[in-house]
Amino acid sequence: MKGEAGVTGQYDVVISTLWVLLAAFLVFIMHLGFAMVESGFTRAKNTVNILMKNVVTVFIGVVVYYLVGFAFMFGDSRDGLIGLSYFGLNGASQFDAGIPVMAFWVFQAMFAATCATIVSGVVAERVSFKAYLAFAVLMIAFIYPVVGHWVWGGGWLAQLGFMDFAGSTVVHSVGAWGGLVFARLLGPRLGKYGPQGQVMPMAGHNMPLATIGVLLLWFGWFGFNGGSTIDGTTAAVADIIAATMMGGAAGGLAAMLYTFWRTGKADIGMTLNGVLAGLVGVTAGANVLTLWSALLVGVASGLVMVFASAFVERVLRIDDAVGAVAVHGACGVLGTLAVGLFAPEGGLLYGGGWQLLGVQVLGILAAFVWTVAAAGVGLLILSRAMDLRVPEEVELEGLDLAEHASVAYSGLTLRDGLPVAPEPAFAPVAARPMQAATAMGDGR
Repeated sequence: MKGEAGVTGQYDVVISTLWVLLAAFLVFIMHLGFAMVESGFTRAKNTVNILMKNVVTVFIGVVVYYLVGFAFMFGDSRDGLIGLSYFGLNGASQFDAGIPVMAFWVFQAMFAATCATIVSGVVAERVSFKAYLAFAVLMIAFIYPVVGHWVWGGGWLAQLGFMDFAGSTVVHSVGAWGGLVFARLLGPRLGKYGPQGQVMPMAGHNMPLATIGVLLLWFGWFGFNGGSTIDGTTAAVADIIAATMMGGAAGGLAAMLYTFWRTGKADIGMTLNGVLAGLVGVTAGANVLTLWSALLVGVASGLVMVFASAFVERVLRIDDAVGAVAVHGACGVLGTLAVGLFAPEGGLLYGGGWQLLGVQVLGILAAFVWTVAAAGVGLLILSRAMDLRVPEEVELEGLDLAEHASVAYSGLTLRDGLPVAPEPAFAPVAARPMQAATAMGDGR
C-alpha cells in the first residue's frame, strides 16, 4: 500500500506540473491579447510602438523576475515585508510549491509581466519607449513582488487572512495604480482636452483587432485563474473556470446593456472592456464564488467600469488611453471586496462577520499606498535621468517612425480631421470605435 501511495503521489505531481505549465502557456497568450487590445483601442500611427512595448514586456518579465523578482516575492523574510533569498533562483530547489520550482517560476513570471503590461495601455501614445521599459523593470523587479510577497509569499497580509486567489489586487490593481501615477506625471495626450476642458474624442483605429484581443484574454484567463490552484488533480479547477467564464460574460453583458439603455446604441468598446472588467472582478474569489455570486460580481464589475472610466477621465482628468485604470484598478478593488462578502468561510453574507471584509479593505489600501508611493518615487528618479514623454512633434507624427523607424500599415496615408461621433457622457474615449468612413484613418 505504501508503494501504491507513492506512485499515486508521483502521478499527482506530474499531472499538476503539466497543468500549471499549460496554464502558464495560456497566460503567455494573454500578452498577445493585451497587444491587440491596446493597439486596437489607440491610433494607427502608434501601433508599432504599442506592439514593441507588449513584446518587450515579456522579455523583461522573464529575465528580471528570474534575477530578483522571484526572490523578493517568494524568498524567506523575517518580518513578512519582502523576501531575501532565491536571487537568480539560487537555492530555489528548496522552495516547496508542490510542483517543480521551474514550472512554478514559469507560471509566476507570466503573472509578473501581466502586471507591468497593464501600465503600457494607460500611458500609450505619449510615453517614451525607454522610459516605459525602465518603469517596467521597476514594476517587475520590485513594486509587484513586494505586494506579491505580502499576499502569496507568506507575508503579513497572508498572516492576517487576506484572500486574493489569482490577483485582482496583487496583479491587476497594482498594475493599474502604477499606470495611474505614470499617466498623472506624463499628462494627457495632445488634443485630449479642449480649450474649455472638454473631453475630445480620440477613437481607436481597429475594433476587429481589439475584439480579437479581448477574446484571447478571456481564453488565457482560464489559465490565469485555473492554474492558480497549482494543482491539476483537484475538481475545484472546474468551479474556478466556470466562475471565470461567468464573470466575463456577465461583465460584458452588463456594460453593453447599460450603454444601450443610455444611448440606444450597443457600444463595442464599452462591451469589450466590460468583459475584461468582469474577468478582473472574479479573479480574487474564483476559488470561492458560486456561479450565482460570479454572475453578481461580473454584473457589478461591468457597471463599475463604466462609471470609473468617466470618473478617471472627467473628474481626475487623467488620460487613460485604453480604460485600464477602471478595468483593472476599480474592478480589482470590487473583486477583492467581493471575497469578503461571498467567501463561504468568513464572508459577511455567509455569517462570517466583518473581520474578513475588514482585512480585505486593509489589503486593498496597503497595495494602493505602496504602489503609488513606490511608483511615484521611482518615476521622479527616472525623470532626472531621461525624458518620460516624447517631444510634441513626435507625438503629433506618431511614435512608430520616431521610436522604431517603422510603420504598422505600409503604404497607407494617415489623415487628420476624420469625423467622429460626439462621445457619450459616460464612455472612455479610447474604448469607443472609430466612426470614420475610412477604416484605417485617424492619424492624428
